Amino acid sequence: MTDKKFTVIRGGIDLPPEIDKRSFCTAYATDTRLMGVLGVCIHWEIEKNEIADDFYQFFYLDAEEYAIENYRSVRGNNPEEIHKVESTLIGGLGGERIPLTERECRLLLLEFAELNERYRQPFPDGYEEYSFLLEPCKAPDRHERNALMKKICTPITGEYQLIHYFLMRIFGKDLRAAAFLSSSEINLHLYSDLNAATLCKNTIDPDQSISARPYTDACEAYICESLLELDSTYMMAISRIEIDERGRICTFERVSTFRVTTAEAAMQLAKPEFMTIYTLLFDAAEFETRCGSLVDEAMVSSHDNGKMYMIFNRNNDHVKNRVFLLSEDISGLLYISEAGQLLAVSYSLPGIHRLESNIRRSPIAGSAFPTAKYEFKEPILYDFIQSDFDDFNEFLEYIKDDG
Repeated sequence: MTDKKFTVIRGGIDLPPEIDKRSFCTAYATDTRLMGVLGVCIHWEIEKNEIADDFYQFFYLDAEEYAIENYRSVRGNNPEEIHKVESTLIGGLGGERIPLTERECRLLLLEFAELNERYRQPFPDGYEEYSFLLEPCKAPDRHERNALMKKICTPITGEYQLIHYFLMRIFGKDLRAAAFLSSSEINLHLYSDLNAATLCKNTIDPDQSISARPYTDACEAYICESLLELDSTYMMAISRIEIDERGRICTFERVSTFRVTTAEAAMQLAKPEFMTIYTLLFDAAEFETRCGSLVDEAMVSSHDNGKMYMIFNRNNDHVKNRVFLLSEDISGLLYISEAGQLLAVSYSLPGIHRLESNIRRSPIAGSAFPTAKYEFKEPILYDFIQSDFDDFNEFLEYIKDDG
């Protein structure tokens, strides 16, 4: 358990986390449960010594590995502070925000708290602020449990989307979510000999085999080729799936599995990278204070020679494509090097055009000048980040001479 935190609220009185009265206001969860992760926000009105204040709790939940993985809170009603925490913690999930009741919040957090125990993961800092939500309550019946699951799962609108999500949950060992998408008759343990794996790529094709025809009159049958990353290695899994008229997985068969090399996996995951380089007329350390809302919902990571901002799509529509690529949830990347360069990067032409447009409309437009544009056959940004260079042009010249 962490040390208690003290926060200054209106009136200038320092109050501990303990309160005299707590009233539930509103709450929401992102409908991203089928991606294996979701965010929850709960808004309370709290009272201590007859002084009322707002209190916001944010949770990041991971069904595959970390359970209740992260927690942040905001006391008071500062919109900028609330937005910053919200964006940093759950802004990249790409789902809709679905209203929850207080009981639904408790049931959801209790379910994930059980996963903390099962995965032997510690609870995140701030436990004293949210432990009351993990107190035992009346267990839900099957109807209530299914209704909550339906709330936090995005609506399934197509067979590709259904299959991708189902296999994501199967390989992530998240069988409760897999069961939600399938009939009760199928075996969800066909890949139980594999450790939990990330679905990097999944390709769906109709099953054209003659043997499929006699028993698929009422079902659609598909062959799926899944590229998995597990235990620092790659594997290909071939599965056969049928979908019934209710839009549920009704047949699930394991066809084959085999290892693939890192080079073979890289070839399957290869994609072009579009990059525009800008020279900044201000110190790189001032970027966040100058750029306005440009990176409001970005995931930030620091590196030896700069800082990267990963910007996610606002939805998960890439799961609806016949070929699913995990990386397609990224809209673009911004990398600020210590040399004062801004690298705008995307994996598609529409994506790089959108990034360029956002930069032109941002407060740094007059202080960020484009100096070069590149299209690479395969991603190169991460090679630059991991190098000892802080100037991309020098890095590019070096790898050209070396090649």
